[in-house]
Amino acid sequence: MRHHHHHGEHHEHKAHVEHTEDIVRRAIISTFLTVPVLLYSKSFQELIGFSIRRFPGSEWIVPVFSTVVFLYGGTFFLKGMVQELSRKKPGMMTLVGLAISVAFIYSMSTVALGGMDFFWELTTLIVIMLWGHWIEMRSLLGASRAVEELVKLMPTKANLIKDGKIIEVHASELKPGDTVLVRPGEKVPADGIVVEGHTHVDESMLTGESRPVSKREGDRVVGGAINLEGSIKVKVEKAGEDTYLSQVLQLVKEAQMSRARLQDTADRVAYYLTLIAIGVGSLSLFFWWYVGSDIRFAVERAVTVMVIACPHALGLAIPLVVAFSTSYSAKRGILIRNRDAFERVKDVDAVIFDKTGTLTEGKFGISEVISQDIDRRGLLRLVASLENNSEHVIARAVVEEAMKEGLDLLPATNFKAHPGRGVTGEVEGHYLAVGTPLLMEELGVKLESHFLRKVRELEAQGKTVILVAIDGKSAGCIALSDRVRPESYEAVRELKAMGKRVIMLTGDSEEVARYVAEELGVDIFMARVLPHQKVEKIRELRSKGLKVAMVGDGVNDAPALLEADVGIAIGSGTQVAVESADIVLVKSDPRDVVRIIRLSRITVGKMLQNLFWATGYNVVAIPLAAGVAARWGIVLEPAVGALLMTASTVVVTVNALTMLRQLR
Repeated sequence: MRHHHHHGEHHEHKAHVEHTEDIVRRAIISTFLTVPVLLYSKSFQELIGFSIRRFPGSEWIVPVFSTVVFLYGGTFFLKGMVQELSRKKPGMMTLVGLAISVAFIYSMSTVALGGMDFFWELTTLIVIMLWGHWIEMRSLLGASRAVEELVKLMPTKANLIKDGKIIEVHASELKPGDTVLVRPGEKVPADGIVVEGHTHVDESMLTGESRPVSKREGDRVVGGAINLEGSIKVKVEKAGEDTYLSQVLQLVKEAQMSRARLQDTADRVAYYLTLIAIGVGSLSLFFWWYVGSDIRFAVERAVTVMVIACPHALGLAIPLVVAFSTSYSAKRGILIRNRDAFERVKDVDAVIFDKTGTLTEGKFGISEVISQDIDRRGLLRLVASLENNSEHVIARAVVEEAMKEGLDLLPATNFKAHPGRGVTGEVEGHYLAVGTPLLMEELGVKLESHFLRKVRELEAQGKTVILVAIDGKSAGCIALSDRVRPESYEAVRELKAMGKRVIMLTGDSEEVARYVAEELGVDIFMARVLPHQKVEKIRELRSKGLKVAMVGDGVNDAPALLEADVGIAIGSGTQVAVESADIVLVKSDPRDVVRIIRLSRITVGKMLQNLFWATGYNVVAIPLAAGVAARWGIVLEPAVGALLMTASTVVVTVNALTMLRQLR
């Protein structure tokens, strides 16, 4: 199924490229044909002040060449005009089409009846408009590249293991349950679970995170990730359209298709501009004709008005910005599912974080090691060596910390688990006991009062404390808690700097909540909040007139994400389709919340600036084109009008590009 899907897209893209190439061809040929028209036009010669040797029949150069330019270069706009009018939506093509038709018909009549023709203005006009349109097409093509970049990440080949043999198949033919071999340097062909082998993979295309991620048996891998070192066997869970990358692609495409709210504004403005231009153009034509100006001046005024009012830049103003912001965010693992919410997120007053798994890592980790009569690392090494034999959550956390600190673990003998109380055993000739005060009591270990005070203090912060005794003497303790993510500090600080209120909700006890809130500098925290109460808390804040963004892990926070003005699911990893969220942050990095607010502000700002640049100049230019200042000798030529119009297109494109600089 996959192939057709891509095929259609590819087809669409190809048509777009061909369209652009067609415009370039027309623009180049029309440009060459315009040169002799300029050289042999009497009015242009007078304007520049030069003359050229004439020869028999040279008077036909101008009308004949101009006709070719009109038919070859101009029909592009005439076709567009017919389409726009049949849809009852006059716009840019209608204006250009009308302008060049009026100019052409009038000039042809002068060939028969005498009078000043309008040919060189007509041909330069067509040439400038074609190049202007080409700039627009190029910009939009560049913008849709974000999707293509993602398509390139899609793995195409897979090594399927079937009956002990390895067969190379197309990635789209894989089915859930298949096992594939991924060699070093290859892309993982589909989302799945490692069933054999150990390696590091590069997932930067999903998360923007450049650090290689370690993968061993039982770990999930994502299609499109690059296998860096060892060979692994992967059991496919999701294939084809369901894989993470396909979903991201779908989202990015939808985000680019889904129209920004300002796009409708731009379209309406373009429509009214067209009507105004046709009105003002016709009025100026009849006015100058009526007051007895020569008819050429009257026609020139009407044509210039129509050309200048062309909403070329308006067509680009919004799509370019949308495209840049979409590709920027997709590359950083920020997926926008709802364009509207994304544009609103810059205005939120309060950001609510669900504590567990969002501001904290959501898993047990060591927060403190207190040692007596033995150094910290020595204590940790002994405890981890003993705990390495246990599968307990606490034991795993201790061992992980020791590994992280690069400590070598020692063999343990006589290991014994005391259910609910702790473990004992011998390491390096020392008798070690690790566990609760109850275990220490049973073993007759004396605990000093100042040490017990410290233990109580740690427990008051909601930490789990395990005591350590070596050879029957108290040697220290290890405190574990759900660790605060290092990125959370910066995220909270920056949100407060932006003037947003930061609120933390948690189902944990008051003590734990207070500890984390103080640690991070969170303004308000609410503890012991059950999942269904989160929704009520958000309602309460909204009823006070606050605009609220909720950041949660997307699984158990779904109702709360829906209730908030903007729902942001964080750290959903490969779960792109978090239905309840407006924005999905692939990485578990709360700083992305800051990024998304900043991106929203810059994006909407650029859209408004572009709308201004695309339409603002018309306020001055249309009256000048209509000849309001003609008595003072200020008159805009059609070619100058066309240049002004093209300039506004360039300004809009450049302005959208500067957005990428601001985002760095």
